[in-house]
This record gives sequence, C-alpha cells and structure tokens, in this order.
Amino acid sequence: MKQALVDDTEDVSLDFGNEEELAFRKAKIRHPLATFFHLFFRVSAIVTYVCCDWFSRSFVGCFVTVLLLLSFDFWSVKNVTGRLMVGLRWWNQIDEDGKSHWIFEARKVSPNNTAATEAEARVFWLGLIICPMIWIVFFFSSLFSLKLKWLALVIAGISLQAANLYGYVLCKLGGESDISKVTASFLSQTVFQTV
Repeated sequence: MKQALVDDTEDVSLDFGNEEELAFRKAKIRHPLATFFHLFFRVSAIVTYVCCDWFSRSFVGCFVTVLLLLSFDFWSVKNVTGRLMVGLRWWNQIDEDGKSHWIFEARKVSPNNTAATEAEARVFWLGLIICPMIWIVFFFSSLFSLKLKWLALVIAGISLQAANLYGYVLCKLGGESDISKVTASFLSQTVFQTV
C-alpha cells in the first residue's frame, strides 16, 4: 500500500476568473433552438419570396405566407432571440400624453449569469444586418422590374427587419438616440488611433 506524499510547496492555481469565462464565450452555441429560429424565419421569408412564383400562382397566398414569416421573425427576434443570444431587449412605449418612448435593456453580466457566446452574438448580428440588405435589394429589383404588387410586401419586409435592427443597434449603444453622433465619435476615435 503506497501513501501519497503531501508536499507543502505544491503549486496552487490562482483563479483570476477570466480563463473559464473566455473559454465559455468562445464555446459553441448555448441556445441552439433560439439560434435556429433567429435564422429560420428570416431565411424562410426570403426563400419563400424568391421561389413563390415557382410553387404557386396565387399572389395572395404568397403574400400572406411571406408576411406571416416576417411577422414571426419580428416577434421572435424582438422578444426571444435578442434576449437569449446577446442579452438585449427593447420596446416602444406610448405614455398618456401620446409621446413615444423607446426603452432599452441589457443583461448585466454577473458570475451566476454569464454573457452570450461569441458565436451566438456573431450569428445574431450578421442575421440582423444582412437580411434587411437583402430586402433592400428586393425593393430595387421589384421597383425597376415594375412588379409593383410585390412592392408592398418588400416594404413590409424592410420595415419589420429595419425596426428590429434599429432597436437593437440603439440598445447596443445604450439608448443613444442620435446615431450620427455615435458614428462620428466612433470614426474620430478610429482615425486618432490609427494616426
């Protein structure tokens, strides 16, 4: 029977707290279902819009299907995936005087409540930015090809996608309502850093 020797000079690892957090943030996706639905409704609306003429000749059926997918996307991104994937939430509230107030919330990172992973944040922001640009391309495509009946649907797509983008960009910036000031300060900081 061998006994393990205990050495008082044994190295003790010091916990600085960053190693586990960094490993966690670089880990894979924590909320796979939320990530799936973040992209599913967006991509489904785009694919349905592009392929609608191939599968159905009913304009009303295609219009309603794409509009429902866009609405599901708006609701899921605004109420679920933004909160889970990046810890941000926004809404617009009308007070008794009829004035509109944008309210922004960000999850506070504590030891018990860790932040989202980098992969989730990247998927969230790329999906949030790229899809409105695709709808803008559809806008010009339908405008220049004179498919004016599809223009209303494309404008609805741009509106719903841009509202989420605008809300989350303001939420990320801490509720700063003047984006031009934030953009100017960011550009001036990067210019000074490169000089």
